[in-house]
Amino acid sequence: MQAYTLPRAEHGISREDISDNALKVLYRLNKSGFEAYLVGGCVRDLMLGKLPKDFDVVTNATPEQIKSLFKNCRLIGRRFRLAHIVFGREIIEVATFRGHHSEGESDNKLGQQDAQGQLVRDNVFGTIEEDAERRDFTFNAMYYSVADFTVTDFARGRDAVKNREVDLIGDPETRYREDPVRMLRAIRFAAKLDMTITPRTAKPIPELAHLLANIPPARLFEETLKLFLGGAGVQTFRLLQQYGLLTPLFPQLESIAKNPDSRECQFILKVLENTDERINSNQRVTPAFLYAALLWYPLEEHAQKLQAESGLNQHDAFNIASGEVIHRQVQRIMIPKRFSTVIRDIWILQQRLPRRFGRRAFQLLSHPKFRAGYDFLHARGEIEGGNTMELADWWTEFQHADQGKQKKLLNALRQSEGSKSSGPRKRRRRSPEKRDAGNA
Repeated sequence: MQAYTLPRAEHGISREDISDNALKVLYRLNKSGFEAYLVGGCVRDLMLGKLPKDFDVVTNATPEQIKSLFKNCRLIGRRFRLAHIVFGREIIEVATFRGHHSEGESDNKLGQQDAQGQLVRDNVFGTIEEDAERRDFTFNAMYYSVADFTVTDFARGRDAVKNREVDLIGDPETRYREDPVRMLRAIRFAAKLDMTITPRTAKPIPELAHLLANIPPARLFEETLKLFLGGAGVQTFRLLQQYGLLTPLFPQLESIAKNPDSRECQFILKVLENTDERINSNQRVTPAFLYAALLWYPLEEHAQKLQAESGLNQHDAFNIASGEVIHRQVQRIMIPKRFSTVIRDIWILQQRLPRRFGRRAFQLLSHPKFRAGYDFLHARGEIEGGNTMELADWWTEFQHADQGKQKKLLNALRQSEGSKSSGPRKRRRRSPEKRDAGNA
């Protein structure tokens, strides 16, 4: 790889846009005689005129040497050792330059690959040139130095930024086999940065998508959060469908993935659209709501199947299906209990919200997850229409009405339900015994 040095005038990065804490780390490492650079996404984003969320540092200091310089440092990771320098809520991640794996390494060495070529251990340190070759995409192999304010570009990353292209360094198939998550990262960058995946980078993805099954479920949970909660969820979902990556992540969505025009697919896109709007307007979102949407129609289908095959009533079939659908999903993507509990709350509310008579409506309003359940119902209504939209509209009016208006809505609902019953109710005739007792 041939390195190009971009002076300050050509890259436009200013220290004013860099975290003060990241600068502290860089300066201390430099002062202690080590090389230190900002690297990866933060440099790319700064060159795109975006404000990075995280600032990552790379250095020739080992993790132990880094720890000796910073009292607020903790070492993490097994696959690749990293140093986290903690400044309150901000964490500056510091990595040691990665090196190449030599052939014939035994299992007790620092670097190790499995039979599919996936790196399962990666604590091999090297030079900045080797580190650049180990980076995944060309725009992530740019290194910013506070020593001379230059950017060292090893893989024509500036051209990728200019051309808005996602391009892998090295042979794409080899790089995907080393770490299949790189396929998801290619999708995420293309969606988030409004870029195009180059043909050579895109070509192997569909045939290697199955390798995601080798990734630990806990890691895939973190990656799916990055995919769908980055403000470009709709485009991300479409790219996952396009490149055959949706089913390896969500096996129960196989039929939906094949039919992008289906009602089920449109519902997921509607929820993602709403999620993107909230994220881009700095509103809070919960992964539970997203997972509830992704798995809603597999839940409905499975519950109906249980009713038909086992003769279960609707309530029992729904509860059993809820547990089984979540269980199937966590085999591929781990969902922490704090989220799976909320997912089930949202689903159960879809069964309870139609039952509004008496005190039930007021009890539902006080449910801690009412708002999430209502928002979910409304999203369903926008796609399904009919009774679902009518129910969502009723709850929209009821929750914002005063007490008098709420009583009127409930009375109107009771009268409406009464008029739908089959014909007028016949007056029951009292028995002679009861009639005589009443006149006594």
